[in-house]
Amino acid sequence: MTTEGIEAVFLETHNWGRTAGFLRALGFEMEFDTGHNSGQFRNGEGRPYVFVAEIPRTEQPRTQLMLKVTDPEQVHLDGDVDVVTGFEETHYGTREMTVRDPDGRLWALQAPGKR
Repeated sequence: MTTEGIEAVFLETHNWGRTAGFLRALGFEMEFDTGHNSGQFRNGEGRPYVFVAEIPRTEQPRTQLMLKVTDPEQVHLDGDVDVVTGFEETHYGTREMTVRDPDGRLWALQAPGKR
């Protein structure tokens, strides 16, 4: 089994309010606000979401693509994929795996958490 395409974009920012306003101006609607300078936006039903989180100014903001996986037990990657971390439970209810592409960029595979 392979991935099912882009699930989400995780976006770090130094200014939650300005980034939220920017996304709204582009037609995204907020699905929820965590109350901790982070939240989720979507532009259309069934499309990938953008999760934005504010980080300290001392850190460099990152952007990460999340690829959708339905069943992590069925993921079989060949030798062309450098696995950084296998599937691990997250504090927000998913399981994630990190892989590195040939140019050194990190990609995340996201699956539903165990229930």
